[in-house]
Amino acid sequence: MTRRAWTAIAVCVAAATGAAGVAGGAVEGSSAPALSVREYPVPAGSRPHDVAPARDGGVWYTAQGSGELGWLDPRTGRTRHIALGAASSPHGVIVGPDGAPWITDSGLNAIVRVDPRTRAVRRFPLPASTGYANLNTAVFDRRGILWFTGQSGIYGRLDPRTGRLRVFRAPRGAGPYGITATPSGAVYYASLAGSYLGRVHVARFTVRVLQPPTRNQGARRAWSDSKGRIWVSEWNAGKLGLYTPSTGRWREWRVPGATPMPYAVYVDELDKVWLSDFGANALVRFDPRTAKFTRVRLPSSPANVRQIHGRRGEVWGAESGVDKLVVVRTR
Repeated sequence: MTRRAWTAIAVCVAAATGAAGVAGGAVEGSSAPALSVREYPVPAGSRPHDVAPARDGGVWYTAQGSGELGWLDPRTGRTRHIALGAASSPHGVIVGPDGAPWITDSGLNAIVRVDPRTRAVRRFPLPASTGYANLNTAVFDRRGILWFTGQSGIYGRLDPRTGRLRVFRAPRGAGPYGITATPSGAVYYASLAGSYLGRVHVARFTVRVLQPPTRNQGARRAWSDSKGRIWVSEWNAGKLGLYTPSTGRWREWRVPGATPMPYAVYVDELDKVWLSDFGANALVRFDPRTAKFTRVRLPSSPANVRQIHGRRGEVWGAESGVDKLVVVRTR
């Protein structure tokens, strides 16, 4: 689809609604459904990096700029912050099987768990021999093991039951970035500097390198759909990639626009694929059934959404460039 093929079909604009946020944005695409966009300010200097919907209806986010974990109440727009420790610089946050937020903290060089009830902070430091890992993202597999990546060239695992943490050197050195787990329990990570998708053998702790069709594509983040297929945001190439484990085949689609820069990727409950596009200051939805893209322009610029997550009917992003969270409600 060329840039000219985009046609604006809906514009959601509303006045400010106080602490609960500001609605706005524009939806573009050939068959876009009714989508609404709302932003929520977070404390200045937070520089939110990743988001994770909480079980209580709120939204966790890493306040990388202030070294804290944040929580937003979407009903009121109110936030609260939890200090993670001196020199903290949290990157990723996910909600574990225990309902707690788990954080990859590059400043602390540790995995961090926060008790959602007491707000108690527990740190799991990486071995000193690892050096600075530049921790990135984590995911839980079906057995409850947390797997994580570090851009310095490592991946690792943490068993929350025992507290044992192990670190392994990644193929091709620096680059491990986004990580995902399939419904069957397979674990994959994307290597930005290495430009590959890695499949982790969770029993042997080894990695198989899977090469996308485009060279030096800059695989940044990865997300599994309900069928266990792996979707990859290709930062350097401006493409969306798909790897199908059952066949070993790849497919790629160029993201529409003059200078697409797909950073984050997320697959919603309907198996629709979402990207954040730095080049268009937008979130982009891709329908695998029709191979059509829908672009949702973000009200604030430069939003710089570095990660996307969601729950039924909601797609959340962290707008690191403007100290806001954003949600696209799909129904």
